[in-house]
Amino acid sequence: VQESKKKKELQEKMKHLHEGGCPGSRMRMLEQPGEAGSNIAEPMRQAPQLRNWPVQIKLAPINAPYFNKAKLLIAADCTAYAYANFHQEFMRGKVTLVGCPKLDAVDYSEKLTEIIRSNEIQEVTIVRMEVPCCGGLEMAAKKALQASGKFIPWQVVTISIDGKILD
Repeated sequence: VQESKKKKELQEKMKHLHEGGCPGSRMRMLEQPGEAGSNIAEPMRQAPQLRNWPVQIKLAPINAPYFNKAKLLIAADCTAYAYANFHQEFMRGKVTLVGCPKLDAVDYSEKLTEIIRSNEIQEVTIVRMEVPCCGGLEMAAKKALQASGKFIPWQVVTISIDGKILD
């Protein structure tokens, strides 16, 4: 009950923060079924694990309250489609950021550095596809971790095109 009250207070604070003119860019903390004592009526349906909005690295505000003491997931766009159990195995309990260095044609390292430097991030998980272009996302995340000046536990998980974890 206390945690739910804190989430509501945080949501109220975030209501007035808006970056840009697009309503889809407004920050949100999302409460999913299974949290705060709720039950899922359909046992075969997995509950989504998204905890924050926006999720695109380019759109994420650097000082969003949900980054405080967060476990950060930095994932390539395709990973959630290629790996069927992505929400349960990777997103559960984490703040999620996604991007595609090939499509966005941007180096995410500066933005990720500022997010890591400006917030109390507990750990970082990088999930990428086996394709070479996903190396850009991994390199940007590693560069950001180094440039932040913080020692934060991190790991990289690589997903194959046929949906298997390679390492």
